[in-house]
Formats: sequence, C-alpha cells, structure tokens
Amino acid sequence: MLLSKMAAEGGGKEMNEIKTQFTTREGLYKLLSHSEYSRPNRVPFNSQGSNPVRVSFVNVNDQSGNGDRLCFNVGRELYFYIYKGVRKAADLSKPIDKRIYKGTQPTCHDFNHLTATAESVSLLVGFSAGQVQLIDPIKKETSKLFNEERLIDKSRVTCVKWVPGSESLFLVAHSSGNMYLYNVEHTCGTTAPHYQLLKQGENFAVHTCKSKSTRNPLLKWTVGEGALNEFAFSPDGKFLACVSQDGFLRVFNFDSVELHGTMKSYFGGLLCVCWSPDGKYIVIGGEDDLVTVWSFVDCRVIARGHGHKSWVSVVAFDPYTTSVEESDPMEFSGSDEDFQDLHFGRDRANSTQSRLSKRNSTDSRPVSVTYRFGSVGQDTQLCLWDLTEDILFPHQPLSRARTHTNVMNATSPPAGSGGTNPGNNGNSITTPGNSVPPPLPRSNSLPHSAVSNAGSKSSVMDGAIAAGVSKFATLSLHDRKERHHEKDHKRNHSMGHISSKSSDKLNLVTKTKTDPAKTLGTPLCPRMEDVPLLEPLICKKIAHERLTVLIFLEDCIVTACQEGFICTWARPGKVGLLSSQNQANSPSGTVV
Repeated sequence: MLLSKMAAEGGGKEMNEIKTQFTTREGLYKLLSHSEYSRPNRVPFNSQGSNPVRVSFVNVNDQSGNGDRLCFNVGRELYFYIYKGVRKAADLSKPIDKRIYKGTQPTCHDFNHLTATAESVSLLVGFSAGQVQLIDPIKKETSKLFNEERLIDKSRVTCVKWVPGSESLFLVAHSSGNMYLYNVEHTCGTTAPHYQLLKQGENFAVHTCKSKSTRNPLLKWTVGEGALNEFAFSPDGKFLACVSQDGFLRVFNFDSVELHGTMKSYFGGLLCVCWSPDGKYIVIGGEDDLVTVWSFVDCRVIARGHGHKSWVSVVAFDPYTTSVEESDPMEFSGSDEDFQDLHFGRDRANSTQSRLSKRNSTDSRPVSVTYRFGSVGQDTQLCLWDLTEDILFPHQPLSRARTHTNVMNATSPPAGSGGTNPGNNGNSITTPGNSVPPPLPRSNSLPHSAVSNAGSKSSVMDGAIAAGVSKFATLSLHDRKERHHEKDHKRNHSMGHISSKSSDKLNLVTKTKTDPAKTLGTPLCPRMEDVPLLEPLICKKIAHERLTVLIFLEDCIVTACQEGFICTWARPGKVGLLSSQNQANSPSGTVV
C-alpha cells in the first residue's frame, strides 16, 4: 500500500513538473530564474477571486541603454520597475513606484509610447470598480481620475489602451459590454452623461455624448451581448478588433465606425485577440480551448489550433520569429547561431514588416511566409504555433521552406498519430475574388518601432478623430441615414443577411439575437472539419497557476501567472551572462 502511494505521488509529481526550457527549430529557450519579477516579499499571491495579473512595457529611450520599464498588478498592488531582461538579475527591493489600492483592484494598464521619456511616462490603469486613473510612476504623480463617481459605467474595466498615434485619446472596455472613448484633457462631468445615437449595426451601436460643452466620454460603443473582454487596434491604427463573452469577434473601421467583419467562436466566450504584424490576420482565443486564425482581407476563418486543455487567456504574434524568405528559401539545417543571426537581428521586426508587404507586390520572385504566434491558458501551458503558406495560400505550389511545418492538413496526419485526420478538407479553403489579396496600409506598430515614427502624426490623429466625432455629432438622423451607403454594408458579407441599405431594416436585425446553433457550419463559425487544424510547435506546462501574460520581446519571451510571478525566457543565444556577484545578490526563494 505504501509503495502504491509512493508510485501515485511520483506519477503526480512528474505530471506536475514545471518546464524551465524548451527547444524549437531556432534553438533553446531558457527560463532565467534570476530575471524573475514579482512582489518584493516573493510570497505567492492567493489568486482566488482576484483579477488577472497583467504586464505592460514601455521604453523611455534613455542614454543608459537600459530603457525598458515594466508595470504589473498583483491583487490590490501595482508595481513599476526597471526591466533588465536577460542582461542582469532583477532587484525586487527597488521598485521605482509601488501603489496599494483600497476598495478596488487594478485590472489592466497601458503606457503611452509616444510621450514616454526618462523623466516622465503616462500610464493608464483600469480598476475593478470601473474607474480609470492616469498616473506618472516616474514622477510618482496621479494626474487624473476618470469615471470617479462611476456615473459613466459601474462595471469592471476589462481593457484600456491609448489610441495609436494619439497623445490624449484612449479607449476603455467594460464587463458591461460597453466601450468609451476619452480625451485626457476633458473632464467627465458631475452628472450622468446623455447620449445621442451616432451609428447602429448588427449587434452594435455607437453614441456621442450629448452636452453643451465637450466632456468625456466622447463616444460610447455598445458591442454584442455580455462582457467585452478585450480589444486590439490594427498595426496601422485604422481598425479595431473586439472579442466578447457572446463568442463573437467584431472588427470595426475605427474612424468611420463601420463594421468590417465578424466571426463566432466554436463554443463559449472569446477572451483574447491579437493582430499579425502586417495586419492581415487576427488570432483569437477563448473558452472553446482553441486558437482561431481569421483573415482580415477575406473575413473568414482560415485555421484553428488545438493544443490547450482549458480556456485560452492570451494570444500574441512574435514579430521577431516571423519568417519571410525570397527566391531560394533557406533550409533550417544550420547552427543555432546562424538561425539566430537571421531571426533575431536588432531590426528584425522592422525588416520582417517591410518584407511581408512584398507578398502583395508585383514582384514575381517566390516568397515563403511563416507567422509565429503563441498562446497561454488556464491550463498553465505555453503553446507556440507556426502559420505557414500551406494554410495561407493552399492553392499555390509548395516552396521548400513549407516542408518545415507542424500543420495538420488533409494529406498528412498529426505528428505521433497513426491515422488520417478526416476533418481536414483542403477543398473547403477558397479565396473569394482574386487569389492575391489587395494590399493593406503599411504597419508601423511593431514593438518599439511606433515610438520613432508615430510622434509626428499625433496631433493630426487627435484632430482627425475629434473632427470625425464633431461631424457625426452635428448630423441629423436623416443625414446619417442617407450617408449609409449600400457598399458599406456589403463589406459585411460574413453576416449573410444584411443586404438592405434601409436603416429601419437594419435596426430590426440589430434587435435579434444570433442563435449559436444556426451559426455552426456557416462562414461565421465553420465546422471543425471545414478548416485546417494546426498543432502546436511546443506545448509546455510552465507554471503552477493559470497563465495571464505572454509578450514577445527582441531577446526574450515574457510570461506571467496568477501567482504574481513574471518570468523571462531567453531566446536562443540570448542568455544573459549573469556574473557570480549578481547571482549571489539575487533574491532567494525564486519560484520556477
């Protein structure tokens, strides 16, 4: 009996073993235990009933060469540190700023990269009670508090982000299903706002704030049914992708407030969303345990990935490992150092972005594209995925580089499987219209690249959106109806039944709920056998608690779990040479 008990305990221990390294074709990723951030006392946080731990990064461009800063929340606490990454051990005893809140908890935060300097940064923080605070953790100042009396929205803030290219506009989503556009220079007023309808569509409506003087919020978006869990701006800042508890992805033209396209989850709510570096694809994750790849150009699901055993909490593209090969694609047979030089150069993200745009050029040279993205979930697992041309362009001849793929398709069974996968039907993937999608505006929001080239258009961006809000607010309802062109609604072909330009008919459609059973098998939600199924490159258990953060940086990957530990995974060849002194002085009790 004792032996069986020991065997059972041993088996359980092996199953619960936390991985500290993993290998992909580019080399070995290694967890740096000395570069782990957490609360200074290193005591694991009791995460029961708490809000997710989130991490935000900003580069202040100082002269020391160590300009990265990070902010993270744990329970009622908010911390701001110098981030030393793979270079040096973390010093948890010296946060730049630390705040403890009473009666509410931080839920999300975002830095303004345009205005960040070594002397000042603007950080927005959303809270569980609905407020949004603007703080400067370098100056240790609190500038403003929005929705202070909770007159605008009383529900939890689920996502807050600065509008790309703007120094003053930011967008806030709530668990009520509403989003609000704010301007940091305006007040919120002492009474509840009154709204005037600006635009209405399939399960969404946008209102302007009706007031004699300009006040916050400038706009109110009501999107879908249930909580609005996350939103993300496209790399060029022109489009907005939202995921909701009703299981829908909705993509809007942000300036014109037009619905571009939609998608429905296979099951349950959608929790996270991310754009590809070139803005052509969107990856979504949620309560169906799947990652779903959606084409922005074609407005359709092009692949699903199954590797998680529970809800997917974060999805993110890796711009530094996204591969573009021209002419004679390179075989992945070189050393780790050779691959590292190709994939992890200093301007790797920028060069990848520019070369991706050649996919739609008139250049006839063969181009091989592989997008890398990752996901983490409540199953405590990290998955990495490759999205290859087998999936993106299924009707084009395969290049040599495409043989190095972990994609399950109709002709090859999944790795380690002895049978075929009857659910993958290659004939189900068709590209409407032209085989080559039209080019999209160039992206400029890869990590740390937007800071240098977006500042010049900040004032223009502010003025354009402000002018748009003002223009729509002064139109009569009759004028707005006439300006709904039929072509605008035809773009929403995935909605199927919206074809009339009549506002009355559109409003009737808006009030009807979409039956989940009726969406399965339609372009909104293809059946599993109708789209290719991806398998992950790696799928590793890396934490004891559910994972809530996944961020790809140039020399490392950053993850965090609900215990409040922020971990740094060095990329191949980027392991920091920590001195023995740093190791001796590093905090004890590191949890890995």
